[in-house]
Amino acid sequence: MTGIAADGDASLGIMMRDVIVRWAPLLVLAFLVLLFPVFEWLEDFRAGQDHVYLLDSRFFSIRNASRIAVAATPGLMVAIGVTFIIIMGSIDLSMEGTVSVTAVIFAFAFLALGGTLAGWAWLAIPLAMLVGAAMGMVNGLIHVVFRIPSFMVSLAMGFVGTGLALVLTGGDRIRVEDELFRALLTVRWLNFPIMCYVALLALLVAWFIQSRTTLGRNFYAVGGGEELAQASGLNVTRVRVLGFALAGIFFALGALMAVGRIGIAETATGNNFMFISITAVVVGGTALWGGIGGVLNTMVGVLIVYVITNGMVVIGLPNWLQDGVLGALVITAVVLSTNRRSISFVK
Repeated sequence: MTGIAADGDASLGIMMRDVIVRWAPLLVLAFLVLLFPVFEWLEDFRAGQDHVYLLDSRFFSIRNASRIAVAATPGLMVAIGVTFIIIMGSIDLSMEGTVSVTAVIFAFAFLALGGTLAGWAWLAIPLAMLVGAAMGMVNGLIHVVFRIPSFMVSLAMGFVGTGLALVLTGGDRIRVEDELFRALLTVRWLNFPIMCYVALLALLVAWFIQSRTTLGRNFYAVGGGEELAQASGLNVTRVRVLGFALAGIFFALGALMAVGRIGIAETATGNNFMFISITAVVVGGTALWGGIGGVLNTMVGVLIVYVITNGMVVIGLPNWLQDGVLGALVITAVVLSTNRRSISFVK
């Protein structure tokens, strides 16, 4: 009877832990959304200003929500791509180089094809996505054919992409000033720019791939146990290569959103996406060892990252403190979500 009770307590503990891990990101996001207006009120109160009610808060406003959404859109696209890779139990660190080179190639092609979406310049969009897919496919092929760890291959490919972008631009900036393309940012529906709705559509497509297609289910099978997946007849090599190619497509979407947001493509377009995307995926609840999580978790993680960044700016905290808070948040998320009894080593 004692053994049965112990087993029951252990099962209850596992269930409680799973519930906490599943809902913790949403609870953290809700807590942050309510916390920053309080900090803002305290800051204004200390400065001797009039009382700031919640609905009058600079943070808690439609304009600021739109600002957060615009800033988060490119990062969300990149983080979705990373999510597919991490679900498979691998890691992709090529996003900064891929974003930079796809942004630059898109800008050059866009201008060469007439410089407006009203003409043939729209062909630059699928071209950029093909370039992203190609870079991802090269990542996957080198990883599986030569059996090199994915983080090492993708990190090297990221450097290749950044270097190629620098060679193509010569260090210059390429401006994309077409009004139709910039409408992604300038035209608003219900106070939010079009690019936010495009990102939402891309998120729904990613969710469909993840949860309603054979390829998406195979990602989880590989992440849950590569040997078992192989023994069941799954072509793990093919799944991994397709996963990296799919990630490259979403990296390219992130590049397009980044260019649409600032109207410029350059070597630095991909800067900081590595930290932001990996942080968002981990904080959102996708397990680093694979098989657990998904793109909806990543969306919550991205919002957490950008709400923290925006909220700290609103209340006037320095940049170094923002990075420190995000770093601590990543460590906390990994500690809380990792079952160290079942994970005996770090990949």
